[in-house]
Amino acid sequence: MATEEHKNEMDDSQRILHLLFEYMPKIASERKVDRLLVLMNDLGRSIVRSDRCSLWLLDKEKRELWTKVAHGVDELRIPMEAGFAGHCMTTGESLLVEDAYNDERFDRRSDEKTHYHTKSVLAVPLKNSVGKVMGVYQAINKQGEPGYFTPKDLENLSLIAVYSAKTVESTMLNAELEATQRDIIHILGDASEYRSQETGDHIQRVAEVSYNLAKFMGLPESYCQKIRLAAPLHDLGKIGIPDAVLNKPGRLNTTEFAVMKTHSVIGREMLRASKRKLLRFAAEIAGTHHERWDGTGYPDGLKGEDIPLSGRICAVADVLDALSCPRCYKEAWPEEDVRAEFIKQRGTQFQPELVDVLLDHWELFYSGYRNRRI
Repeated sequence: MATEEHKNEMDDSQRILHLLFEYMPKIASERKVDRLLVLMNDLGRSIVRSDRCSLWLLDKEKRELWTKVAHGVDELRIPMEAGFAGHCMTTGESLLVEDAYNDERFDRRSDEKTHYHTKSVLAVPLKNSVGKVMGVYQAINKQGEPGYFTPKDLENLSLIAVYSAKTVESTMLNAELEATQRDIIHILGDASEYRSQETGDHIQRVAEVSYNLAKFMGLPESYCQKIRLAAPLHDLGKIGIPDAVLNKPGRLNTTEFAVMKTHSVIGREMLRASKRKLLRFAAEIAGTHHERWDGTGYPDGLKGEDIPLSGRICAVADVLDALSCPRCYKEAWPEEDVRAEFIKQRGTQFQPELVDVLLDHWELFYSGYRNRRI
């Protein structure tokens, strides 16, 4: 009997090892918290052979626990003190419950609402790097013999919870950093727009046009998203241009135009020293979106494919918005004149393929500019 029990333990260890090898590469490469939760839920369910498994995370502001499940279902939320998960969250204690209905901590409302029958429950706290409980791993209804969770199941889920907590904490931190970075980018972009008295959402429009140009060029979605995030900083250097030049209600003279052109270099230098890849990418856009396909642009006179693709794309987006909206020195151009200008500048100011994409999808790109009152 002891030999048979030992064999079963070995078989179960092999099964768990196989699951870890299957799931860990997927988990390590996932950067979205909601998709990470789905993977963790699936892994936990398979590890302890439960009918259901949820990795609940704490939303401090709402004082709720939330999770994400597969198959297109929206996130689920419960009060942070509710039921077994809430008890585990508030006490930091693991729970091993053989029959939920014989336990006073059980919140029956969920079963009554869903007509599900909860029997055995396993709950393990998720603790962050400083030992604070950040969520709960909960498994419901053991499948197969003995029909309830065992101390071995608790041990296995606890080990997975340690890894899960570190992974989720890292992913959430990265998500927070990315969100903060996006906010900073838009704040800086808004600052440059405010200084140049360009009303409306110029930077957001340029970002969206740039994103769609990249998408229709067949570029990877990761690149398309990157240019959408970085494009709002294309004119950051205008912060360093004197008001008398920046907001002059007429054509600039030669000296003034020379000063205006320095905004490309100013923006590039402000951003290029950053340790953040996205901000360095924004520096590339800031420094090259006034270069021209024929080599007569500024600040460096780059030509053709020597101009970074990001600069080529943003150049089209920036000019489309500049021509289609009023500025302090001009009225908005009529639609037919805007279209004619891009046809004229195809292969001169702009990369031919980008102009072709713009014209092929003209209705999508220009529809937002019709009847604008900016």
